Amino acid sequence: MNFNIKSIFFAALVIFSLNSCKQEKTADGHDEPEASENGGEHQEQNAGLEGKKLHLSQQKFDAMGLKVDSLPTKSLTGLVEANGQLEVPPQNEAAVTAIIGANVTSIKVIEGDKVSKGSVLAYLSHPDLVKLQTEYSNAYNRMQFLEKEYNRQKRLYEEEVASGRKFQETESEYNSIKGMVNGLESQLRLLRLNLDRLRNGNVYNQVPVISPIDGYVEKVNIKVGQFVQQQTEMFEIVNTDHIHADLMVYEKDVSKVKEGQTVQFNVESLPESDLTAKIYSVGKTFEQNPKAVHVHAEIENKQGNLFPGMYITGKIATSENQVPALPEEAVITEDGEPYIFTAKKVMEGGKEEWAISPLKVATGQEDDGWVEIKLLQPLEKGQIVVWNKAYYLISEMKKGETEHGH
Repeated sequence: MNFNIKSIFFAALVIFSLNSCKQEKTADGHDEPEASENGGEHQEQNAGLEGKKLHLSQQKFDAMGLKVDSLPTKSLTGLVEANGQLEVPPQNEAAVTAIIGANVTSIKVIEGDKVSKGSVLAYLSHPDLVKLQTEYSNAYNRMQFLEKEYNRQKRLYEEEVASGRKFQETESEYNSIKGMVNGLESQLRLLRLNLDRLRNGNVYNQVPVISPIDGYVEKVNIKVGQFVQQQTEMFEIVNTDHIHADLMVYEKDVSKVKEGQTVQFNVESLPESDLTAKIYSVGKTFEQNPKAVHVHAEIENKQGNLFPGMYITGKIATSENQVPALPEEAVITEDGEPYIFTAKKVMEGGKEEWAISPLKVATGQEDDGWVEIKLLQPLEKGQIVVWNKAYYLISEMKKGETEHGH
């Protein structure tokens, strides 16, 4: 029993000694250290891009089509993105209604027709229309008679031949019929009827429905034979000569937008459209859902068939600044951080090579394929940067790390 305990103790002592020797050998640096669960040299080398380099021969540099030069300064325009639709001002839209209840006897236009102010859109007919004209003709003739009688009674009264009571009765009756005639004339003018013709006893069997503005027929809401009630909307007319862009600008961008700024926009249903407009009005109240203001812009290069309600996407040019910038393909984002690449010629093994190094930066405004570059530290004097192929460079760099790891 004592022999077994001694044997076990001796074996444990040997194992402890071997482990100690292994740790001492590793500390002396004769063997490569093993990667620990908490990291280690291999993991530190792959954390981020700082301090890494990619060496390219001139042949590979040329084959990749890399372009290098100094960091340029470029005029970039600050942009605010906005969506909306095409609209026309209220005075360029018209709803044509029935002035009086009547039947549609004929329709003279169809949707899409161009019409002028005063053009006949349809004709209406109804016994009430004939009755209205007859009432006017009778009232007008009665007024003519009473006007003469009023003037006669007035003259007699002034000459103290007739009594004042008779003159007052005639005056009252004359003023009453004159008011009735004026009221009927107002109705008949709305119906676009010739009053001189009616005064001569010529009655219209049908009355025209007239367009109040120049434009295009957008909707026809009636049929022949249909009875339309008073104020029924019969036609919709729209004048697209003054069609404009109505954009919605969100609260965070409203302070950047002003009258006179330029808008570049496209119509969703016209993919080839490339239109320009100038802001002439910025709304003063917020729409609540979404919280945004209306911005109205006059289109400067109208082209194609533009109609109210077409959906548009645009960019408002809010500022123009001279800033350091590079093409979009010169910037790569790695682990949420933007990088560009610097380039330098070096001698390696007696041969001239390109040393490419990533450089962390911050980015700013973007415009027409260019990105503002904000340096976190100044470049060395004469330092050049890579203008393109950032994606391929990062791939080559990672590929080199993988091969080195194997």
